[in-house]
Amino acid sequence: MEENTKQGPTDKPQILTRPQRIKKIALLLSALIGFNLFVLGAFYYSFFNKNQAASLNSPISNSISPAPFPFQEITIPYLRSRDYKSQLGELAEVSKNSNYTSFLTNYISDGNKINGFLTIPAGGKPENGWPAIVFVHGYIPPKNYQTLVNYSSYVDYLAKNGFVIFKIDLRGHGQSEGEPGGGYYSGDYIVDTLNAKAALQNANFVNPDKIGLWGHSMAGNVVSRALAASPNIPAVAIWAGAVYTYEDLAEFGIDDNSYQPPPSESPSRKKRNELVERYGQFDPNSSFWKQVPITNYLSGIKGAISLNHALDDPVVSIEFSRNLNSLLDKTSIHHELNEYPTGGHNFSGAAFNQAMQKTVEFFNKYLK
Repeated sequence: MEENTKQGPTDKPQILTRPQRIKKIALLLSALIGFNLFVLGAFYYSFFNKNQAASLNSPISNSISPAPFPFQEITIPYLRSRDYKSQLGELAEVSKNSNYTSFLTNYISDGNKINGFLTIPAGGKPENGWPAIVFVHGYIPPKNYQTLVNYSSYVDYLAKNGFVIFKIDLRGHGQSEGEPGGGYYSGDYIVDTLNAKAALQNANFVNPDKIGLWGHSMAGNVVSRALAASPNIPAVAIWAGAVYTYEDLAEFGIDDNSYQPPPSESPSRKKRNELVERYGQFDPNSSFWKQVPITNYLSGIKGAISLNHALDDPVVSIEFSRNLNSLLDKTSIHHELNEYPTGGHNFSGAAFNQAMQKTVEFFNKYLK
């Protein structure tokens, strides 16, 4: 039956039952809530569209940076983003000859005092300072490392040719402070290398724009990733280097009988285990591992690279250098690969002088 809603002048007011009153109140509340939601929705739609239009026409602030993540300190983007500041400590003269004077000195890297052997050429300093080379040693059991013994003939040859040479004792080696973090799965030695470069840049006898790197064996990885982190380094020479793509380590391997794994309770061993637990072994498809090899950052490199390797190297296969060279062939990076029929891992015999002369010519070209 249809409800009569009309009231004439003489009609009596309609009296609603209790259920009818509740129903009417519910309808009024529903209408009120619906109206409010409509108003709020219209306001939000207008506000959202206005701000969306503004954001599409505004660049993202350069101050926004990725959130920190575990082990980011070994990645190239992180190593590029951080600062490198240091200066040489007191120079203590060791010896002097007609070609150069040598000193023991130090610098600070991540709060650690890092020792080093420094040579300064004899004669008048060039107007802009001497060209210089940060010399990074290969793997030597840290406790066995000796500043004045290891690589002395290598330093002597380069020092006689008009370069400041700064052979650094990587952290944890010899009397250098800190924990030896290892070359391939840590950024520590790269930081030491680039802080050494910064210390030389602050020395009044060095041309700050003409500082190159030299690295042997494990340090091939260190100096190449240092170049990726600081792409304007003008020249990097590598002897018997290893581990560039990281896939090459699994493919070619390293056979170093002198290697002594760090003790299981050492900080570096624990850190390496944590790294593997979190990210697994190297995976070229991993978003984390992609940020580690130099070979994923070749496009930004401005400096030149010299690769030197003996065919009979029993420790590090020459295929490491050949593989990197083939990748460099696809870029605009100035590079060379010098192969030697003999010489082994440390370039003994005739290969030593041959490789040294090639290296001097390379540094003369790009640092002088």
